[in-house]
Amino acid sequence: MSAPARVAFVITELEVGGAERCLANLATRIDRARFEPMVISLAPRPAAGKDELVAGLEQAGVSVRFLNRRSAWQITAGFALLSRILQDQRPQIVQTFLYHANVLGALAAKRAHVPHVLAGVRVADPRWWRAWSERWACSAIERFVCVSDGVAQHCLSRGYPREKLVVIPNGVDIDRFSAAKPIPLAELGVGDGRKAIVYIGRLDAQKGLDDLLRAFPRVIDALPGHDLLLVGDGPERHALTKLAVQLGISSRVHLAGWRADVPAILAAAELLVLPSRWEGMPNVVLEAMAAGKPVVANRVEGVAELLGPSTSDQCVAPQNGQALGERIIQLVQNPQIAADLGKRNRERAVEKFSIGAMVAKYEQLYASVLGR
Repeated sequence: MSAPARVAFVITELEVGGAERCLANLATRIDRARFEPMVISLAPRPAAGKDELVAGLEQAGVSVRFLNRRSAWQITAGFALLSRILQDQRPQIVQTFLYHANVLGALAAKRAHVPHVLAGVRVADPRWWRAWSERWACSAIERFVCVSDGVAQHCLSRGYPREKLVVIPNGVDIDRFSAAKPIPLAELGVGDGRKAIVYIGRLDAQKGLDDLLRAFPRVIDALPGHDLLLVGDGPERHALTKLAVQLGISSRVHLAGWRADVPAILAAAELLVLPSRWEGMPNVVLEAMAAGKPVVANRVEGVAELLGPSTSDQCVAPQNGQALGERIIQLVQNPQIAADLGKRNRERAVEKFSIGAMVAKYEQLYASVLGR
């Protein structure tokens, strides 16, 4: 029997996020008889309280290295250090996740003469220069692993070689969400007896939260017992706080910041809202499905692939905040329909998006490029 193939997973950072959790699930659950995983993060180790994924990797016996790069200005030093690590470790496969790791990892792997380099494309990012730079590194990349058919189509439209594209959707730990106990909403600033419409993710322009806030006065009028809870942090936090004040809804919009207890928050939520302008395959939608919750989302890349036959009941056209608000009102005012959608969402998550299925597809891909 041949020795396990060494696989180096390279990612931009390891704070909790969709791509980061996918990597951690893959690295900890991959068949150790066939593959020997190691993980390299370009960024420093996350701060205490945000290092859940790192702790899980280390407890599973996966080697984790941090290059401690904090900005793009340190890219040259990061490239040299990553090249040396790959030369020393001699992996047969480098699998990268996220834009910076895709470009830097591909070039460093080429310099280190790694036989097989695969990149992970997680979002349909509209910025042309990102697609250009990933394509520039393309000669060193054997496969682009797209997280959804929507992302694969986006890559094709940007000139990525069709023969190098493969689609592997995310997987979710069903039990982690279905068994979670709801957090008391008062701990997150929501008043006693009130219910929460929840957004979870980065506070970033990509996520369209300004559109959601502008539509929310109408939601408040129709749903006087419901507040909006924004869970996460990011560069738009100050602007969103200011906008809520300008709209006169600041008492009904609560910014909870970054939280590690997402399963408990979803368990307490009435529904999940995702007003993104673009995505790839949003993990938070998959997590809400596993929690048995209805979703109201813009129909962007990956969302319809997740929701399947229930898409039309839970999605609206992108960048139409008013339609998003009206769909929220419709579901909250029809609790039986909302409960039925939540049930169907969970059943679909169990059937189509298990972690085991995701890991098996990566194992098949790695075996194919190794010729095994």
